[in-house]
Amino acid sequence: MGGVRGRRELFGLLCGVWLWVSAAEPSPPAPTGQSREGSPLQFRLAGYPRKHNEGRIEIFHNQEWGTICDDDFTLANAHVLCRHLGFVAATGWTHSAKYGKGTGRIWLDNVNCGGSEKSVVECRSRGWGNSDCSHEEDAGVICKDERIAGFVDSNVIETEQNQVEELHLRPVVSQAKRSLPVTEGIVEVRYKNSWAQICDANWTSQNSRVICGMLGFPAEKKVNRNFYRPVSRVRPKHRRREDFRGTKRLYAQRHQLSYRLHSVSCLGNEVHISMCSFEFYRSNATGVCKGGMPAVVGCVPGPLFATGSAQKKKRQQKQQGQKHLRLKGGAKPGEGRVEVLKNNEWGTICDDRWNLLSASVVCRELGFGSAKEALTGARMGQGMGPIHMNEVQCAGSERSLWSCPYKNITQEACKHSEDAGVRCNVPYMGYETTIRLSGGRSRFEGRVEVALGAGSNGTHQWGLICGDGWGTLAAMVVCRQLGLGFASQGLQETWYWDASNVTEMVLSGVKCTGQEMTLSHCQHHNAVNCPKTGTRFAAGVICSETASDLLLHAPLVQETAYIEDRPLHMLYCAAEENCLSSSARNANWPYGHRRLLRFSSQIHNNGRADFRPKAGRHSWVWHECHGHYHSMDIFTHYDLLTANGSKVAEGHKASFCLEDTECHEDVGKRYECANFGEQGITVGCWDLYRHDIDCQWIDITDVQPGNYILQVVINPRYEVAESDFTNNAMKCNCKYDGHRIWVHSCHIGDALSDEASRRFEQYPGQLNNQVV
Repeated sequence: MGGVRGRRELFGLLCGVWLWVSAAEPSPPAPTGQSREGSPLQFRLAGYPRKHNEGRIEIFHNQEWGTICDDDFTLANAHVLCRHLGFVAATGWTHSAKYGKGTGRIWLDNVNCGGSEKSVVECRSRGWGNSDCSHEEDAGVICKDERIAGFVDSNVIETEQNQVEELHLRPVVSQAKRSLPVTEGIVEVRYKNSWAQICDANWTSQNSRVICGMLGFPAEKKVNRNFYRPVSRVRPKHRRREDFRGTKRLYAQRHQLSYRLHSVSCLGNEVHISMCSFEFYRSNATGVCKGGMPAVVGCVPGPLFATGSAQKKKRQQKQQGQKHLRLKGGAKPGEGRVEVLKNNEWGTICDDRWNLLSASVVCRELGFGSAKEALTGARMGQGMGPIHMNEVQCAGSERSLWSCPYKNITQEACKHSEDAGVRCNVPYMGYETTIRLSGGRSRFEGRVEVALGAGSNGTHQWGLICGDGWGTLAAMVVCRQLGLGFASQGLQETWYWDASNVTEMVLSGVKCTGQEMTLSHCQHHNAVNCPKTGTRFAAGVICSETASDLLLHAPLVQETAYIEDRPLHMLYCAAEENCLSSSARNANWPYGHRRLLRFSSQIHNNGRADFRPKAGRHSWVWHECHGHYHSMDIFTHYDLLTANGSKVAEGHKASFCLEDTECHEDVGKRYECANFGEQGITVGCWDLYRHDIDCQWIDITDVQPGNYILQVVINPRYEVAESDFTNNAMKCNCKYDGHRIWVHSCHIGDALSDEASRRFEQYPGQLNNQVV
């Protein structure tokens, strides 16, 4: 493939290394181009915060740097531009100036590439400098972190003086080096291929707060700087031997200190140090931080990441202090749709004026760091119920989102398609290093292998997990731990993935609630007990970047509930489907009747993927009596419970036919039952089971008058993966006087999930992948 040779030009210390592209000599493998005027093009990544392979895409044309408008931008455009930068391809692109607004000209607009072009000049556009955009529409690219073979130029470019690519804390205490997360240490910034320090002259707690936020911690703490202060190589006679050894050990490599930044000054509400003011040293030489030392920062971990004796206390504080704020729909800790509790009802936030400052207040309040991204347009799925807040305008220093100015709003002014979300910085825990997938067709699937510890050669030894009892909840934890999104399936047999030399079963009886961050937090057998031996019965997973999320419309249940005495001769089909209580078997068929509590249920899919039956249509069961296919054994559980949780009556409904009964106005129906069509529920649609459909009831013939709880659980066996199972339960208060029933106070929330978690802790092994 023909190409051009890239050459590096240096435009001063502040500009760094620009990526030049000329059309001089054909040499693989970096396709580049020229402007239509014939001048060489240069490309760079800019903006903050970002990694080395992502950023605002900028082009040097006609002796001026400029940007590209996001109008009609596509992944194909990103592929071409990433190859300009020396990467093999793009994995995504961004709009609306995600990496900050550029300056200067907007060189290209309405770019339309096919994806295979050698240069962006071969793509259609409105022409150089012809644009109707503002810099609020600057496009960015996310490139695959894999360089084109033979490409020698680097695209790690300092496009602005206030640009820091990456930083970390270097622990210097031997005990701290062995545990994660690292909460205290010397601040180091990435510089070229190594790390450099920051001079701590005039260092403030606000600076530390910003650093901690970037590393996933909600707050900073004071550190004993004297403990880190360098000491003389000559030991004073009056100095205690152990003190000298300790401090000398910390700075045994003092000669390797290489300062990069100084005069750092943050306000404390910045989400990234690049937004603070600071200066670079002209060269990374030693001895430039006179009268100072490397900046040292200590951070306070959030409840999810607290270790040791403080862990239990912090989790209790979290439960007490975070009852009015939560994240929903995210695949990873610290991301999701923002939901707030107001007047005992959970609701969402409209994304009008939603920004990183407000998102950071949410993140810190929940025990994470500052916000990486303020998500708009229901990127984490649409919520239900009220929209409680709009035009939230936090300064960034507030302790609670409710302390920020905001406006009330009605459903007419803002829709759930505008629900706000966040992605927060979280501490690095190294969880992904203790587990892996093998044998799959892609990195999103495979047999699960867990690390047993380092062997004699220092590498990990690996083992398998018994597939007996393995299910969706455990698979959710594995996918989350590996950063692969949601679980699509948890597999109990993986003979078709037998591509590893790992054969030993080392874990069995794994039971997870689905909320754990790592498989090691789940319960399991103390000793391996696997009924079926052999690698074919090892556990496996299939992960997905998106998932469905079913949610019951609670008010409809309350509005439509009533009692019907239905004649037995009209219940033969229902009896065949086991939709009546056990006493119905002894009734005098076809005479008499059964008393039924009937109600409608409207089940929404608010996730980011269609809800599809686990079984393919080839294995669906035709039910002659009702004339429909069953695609799931059990789709919904209906129970009538006493106040203490004892069950007095129950019902269940097989998946008669999952279809899109209705959808939001901008969503088209995809699934319908007519002509034996495909079954499912599209994102943004809902399946309505009317009160007059068979089995849409609870048989209460044998129930005595009293006060009860009506409980409805969707997808109770977790047969189909969802992004959030905690909202699959609905509870209503009921009063039954023997003739009439009153259903009120219906709500959907975490009550069932919390109850299941408590019982799971008290009776391990009882959960068995069922709602308790």
